[in-house]
Amino acid sequence: MEIPYIVVDQLTPSQQQVWNTHFGDADRPRYIEEGIWRRTQEEATADQSGWSGGDDARRRLIHYRYRYGLVSTTAAPAIGLTDLYLYHSVTAPADEITAHEDAVRTALAVGGWKRTSGGALWMRRDLKCKITQYVSHPQDAVARRKLPQNYRSLDVQITSAQYAPPPAVRQRPWDVLASGIRIKDQRGTPTLVPDLSVLADHLPFQVEIGCGTSVEAGIPPLHRLHEIYRVTDRQGDDPREHRFTLSPVSDPLLHEVLTEPEEKTAEFTEMFKACFLAEPTPAMHALKELHDAGHLVGPVITNNFDVLAARAGLEECFMRRYDQAVPDVEWVDGAKALLVVGLHADRRKVQARARERGLKVVYLDPEGFWHDGQFKPYPLESPQDDDLVCRKPAAEGLPELVNLLAKPTN
Repeated sequence: MEIPYIVVDQLTPSQQQVWNTHFGDADRPRYIEEGIWRRTQEEATADQSGWSGGDDARRRLIHYRYRYGLVSTTAAPAIGLTDLYLYHSVTAPADEITAHEDAVRTALAVGGWKRTSGGALWMRRDLKCKITQYVSHPQDAVARRKLPQNYRSLDVQITSAQYAPPPAVRQRPWDVLASGIRIKDQRGTPTLVPDLSVLADHLPFQVEIGCGTSVEAGIPPLHRLHEIYRVTDRQGDDPREHRFTLSPVSDPLLHEVLTEPEEKTAEFTEMFKACFLAEPTPAMHALKELHDAGHLVGPVITNNFDVLAARAGLEECFMRRYDQAVPDVEWVDGAKALLVVGLHADRRKVQARARERGLKVVYLDPEGFWHDGQFKPYPLESPQDDDLVCRKPAAEGLPELVNLLAKPTN
C-alpha cells in the first residue's frame, strides 16, 4: 500500500477553500482523526462482555490516529492519508493469545508482508507492523493491575513506514483505560414537549450538538466505526444489545487489515471522507439564523469532527478529546438554557454543568431511529426530572424554532 493514500481526488476550487479554511489551517487539528475503544470483561460489563467469574478478564484496546493533508497531483490537489497509526492490544488466556499470534503471522504471510531481521517487524511497501507478546504487560505493571495467572497480552502496531508515534500518543489508550468504564446515567422523568417553543421563556440559550445533525448530512452514524473496527458483534439492530468483541480468536480486524490493507484503509478513511464531502444542513443554517437573531449565544458545543457548524458560519467548542477528561466549555453569562441536539454520546458532563449553572436543559432528539422501515426506540439516558424533551429530528425542530421565535408576541 502506498502512502499518501488518496482519500478525495481532484479537489474543486471550492473544496480546496474548505480544506484551507476549516481543515488545513484550523484552530484545532481537524486534519487529525483519532479514536479509542477500550473493552474489558468484568462484572459491571457482564451483559455485553460475557463475564461470568473472576477468571474472565479479557481486554481489547483499539487506538487509531490518522493524519490527512493535501497531495499534489497532475490536475488538482487531492486529500491523502499521510500518516497511519493503528494499535491493537488484546489480553486473554495464554492459549488464546498463542492462537491469536499464529493467526496474525498467517495473515501477514497471506498479505505479502516481509519479515525484517529480528522477526518482530514486518514491512509491506509503505506500511510496517510490529508484534509484541507479553507475559505481563508493562502497562499493567505500572498501574498495578492484577490479571489471572494464565493471562498473556499481544500488542500489534501498524503504522506508515515514515511515522513514529510519540510517547504521548502511545500512552493515550492506557490513560483512557485507567479512567474506568463508563457508568450509565440513571434517566429521570423529563417532561415531553411538542416543540421547542418553551425556549422563548429561556432566551438566550446555548447549544450542544451530537451526531444526529451529522447523520442528517449523510455522514454515517458512529456505530459505523464500531462495524469497521469490530468493536461489537453487531448482530442485532438495537445498539444496546451488541456484545463486545473480546475473544482474540473471533476478532477479524487484524486479519482484514493485514491481508487486504488497501481495502481496509478505504473503510478506515470513509468517515473522514464523508465529513469532508458533507454540506451544512437546514438544521445548521437554522442554528446560524438563531445565532444572528441573538437567541443562540456562545460557540456551538460540538462532539462532532465534521466541522459543519463552522462551515455554516458558527464558532465551535470541540468536546471529543482524549487529552482532557472534562474539556472546558465557554459558558456565556446570561444564558438561560442549554439545547442538546441529537446527542447520545457519553459527553453528559456538559449537561450536568449546565444544570449546576441554573440553565434549563432541553433535548431535541427523536429518541429512536429507522431501520428496515421500522422505527426502533433508542431513549436518551441523560435527561433528568426538570429537563424537557422534544422528540423531533434536528432538520424539523430547529427550522421550526426559527419560525416560532420570529413570530411577534402579543
